[in-house]
Amino acid sequence: MARKVLVTGGSRGIGKAISDRFISEGYSVITPNRDELDLGSEESLNQFLETNKHIYFDVIINNAGINDINLLENVSDSEITNMIAVNLVSPIKLIRAFIPAMREGYYGRIVNIGSIWAVVSKQGRAVYSATKNAMHGITNTLALELAESCILVNTVCPGFTLTELTKKNNDAKTMTKIVESIPLKRMAEPNEIAELVYFLGSERNTYITGQKITIDGGYTIQ
Repeated sequence: MARKVLVTGGSRGIGKAISDRFISEGYSVITPNRDELDLGSEESLNQFLETNKHIYFDVIINNAGINDINLLENVSDSEITNMIAVNLVSPIKLIRAFIPAMREGYYGRIVNIGSIWAVVSKQGRAVYSATKNAMHGITNTLALELAESCILVNTVCPGFTLTELTKKNNDAKTMTKIVESIPLKRMAEPNEIAELVYFLGSERNTYITGQKITIDGGYTIQ
């Protein structure tokens, strides 16, 4: 029977590349859309957990996230609440709900998608960086709590990646400036991020746990 994978935010960009990579290896992948799972809605999250409470997910990829860019003094209460709900609280609740089955199966892989803004920072990213750093705190603690059950937990921090959203949010001049700031002089392709996530989430990973792995073309080492 194919191992089951849950990927949040799996309909586009890095999430879709991750989903496609697992599917290519024969995994059964569930990528709930916004109607099926709205991480910003407690009601939606609870409904999803109730509907899927009997499923044993061998792999959980917490990929979905939002990044509202604003100086902290200009961040609204709703932006704070929503970013914390989507990027931190809901992923914690998802993991909590499906851990018992992983323990029972004596196998599991959890990959939390962080960001380079959890390694370095930039103006306007205060709340976003806070949530991504907090998720790695979850990674570290769960790596210890779940090790005895053969469950490995890691964080992957992508740098600038050439997704549709990146192209939409940046004009040509900004894109050129970003590329010039990366030592490898190009953005990552989504499949390059997916390859690392696949390795960490697959049976090929037998000993890596509790790590924050940055994949950014050298951006954060400058």
